[in-house]
Amino acid sequence: MDQNAKRSNFWLWLEVIIAIAIVAGGIVWLADVRSHGAAASAQGHSSGKRGAMNGPMPVGTITAQKGNIDITVNALGTVTPLATVTVRTQIAGQLMQLNFQEGQTVKTGDLLALIDPRPYEAALSQAQGALQRDEALLAGAERNLARYNKLVKQDSIARQQRDDQEALVDQYKGTVEADKAQINTAQLNIQYCHITAPVGGRVGLRQVDPGNYVQAGDTNGIVVITQTQPISVIFSLPEDNLPTIMKRLNAGATLPVTAYDRSQTNKLATGQLSTVDNVIDATTGTVKMRALFDNADNALFANQFVNVVLLVDTLQDVLVVPSPAVKTGAPGTYVYVVKPDNTVALTPVKTGPASGESISIISGLNPGDIVVTDGADKLKDGAKVQLSNAQGAAGNAADGSPDQSGTHHHHKKDSDQPAGDK
Repeated sequence: MDQNAKRSNFWLWLEVIIAIAIVAGGIVWLADVRSHGAAASAQGHSSGKRGAMNGPMPVGTITAQKGNIDITVNALGTVTPLATVTVRTQIAGQLMQLNFQEGQTVKTGDLLALIDPRPYEAALSQAQGALQRDEALLAGAERNLARYNKLVKQDSIARQQRDDQEALVDQYKGTVEADKAQINTAQLNIQYCHITAPVGGRVGLRQVDPGNYVQAGDTNGIVVITQTQPISVIFSLPEDNLPTIMKRLNAGATLPVTAYDRSQTNKLATGQLSTVDNVIDATTGTVKMRALFDNADNALFANQFVNVVLLVDTLQDVLVVPSPAVKTGAPGTYVYVVKPDNTVALTPVKTGPASGESISIISGLNPGDIVVTDGADKLKDGAKVQLSNAQGAAGNAADGSPDQSGTHHHHKKDSDQPAGDK
């Protein structure tokens, strides 16, 4: 009985162990199947990525067209008034009143200040009285001289007496002229009491208050006037630019000058080149130039630092492309030209002057050629590309020619050019 029970327990445990082994084997087999599936999936994704990387490269393009290029030079300039005048008194006296407000714009001849004129008016009256007296003495002496001349002819008086009278007349004439000069001086002093603006411009801060005694030797004067309309900007350019500029000036061209703020983002004023200095600074190799601005809105302020852009010339009807399209490397200067089959050709070019974001092409390109402007860094000669406009790419494949409707065209209109000599 006990042996049968032991035999039954043995077979029971054996069945449990076999069942556990079967379950474990199934789990291992399922895990292996899943791992092989994941590896295959990863390999498929990797193959897909490699396939995508080997596809056409999306690029941005533009059509090379003819336009205008501005030849400009940049410089740092200083706003310099054409006239800065310190208004001083020319006579001594008490300052009675000031007829201006600080910062006011005045015109030539406007009354600025008044000095007490009463002492000079009294001197004028005194000179006028002396003139009247001496003119009376002169008139009497001339009448006596006329009588003496008649008596000399009659041999009634000595000739010496007539000569003395003639000398007295000349003396009185000199006195009268001196009196007239005194009157003119007194009148001029009265005019000096009324201090007027010698030039038109902006009045600065007053240097003296009414009630003070002023005189010609005062250092600070009464006020400073700065001419602001028109105003000039003085800047320096390297001597290498001088031949081109002088050639244009000698031909009668007007060279526009634009003044920008310190950050060179805001345009302050537009003027024109006025004159070129007569010497080159030997220490710096530069030459000074002056540009004139109307400054009607007072955008330019005396001693202000500005960035100057001088338009030297404008190249008309030249081949123009954006500057990012031109690359520099082992072949030299080159661009990528898109062919009809949507492949690119590395094309060496010779560049000319640049203006802003545009650069002129002297040789190597023709009008209508499509060049790559964006994505050229990842290209090589013969690479397949896809234009950024999908419809344009499809049109290319259909008709075998590049679709120009999908490209960006940059035109420099005449209205965008500075008002220079055409």
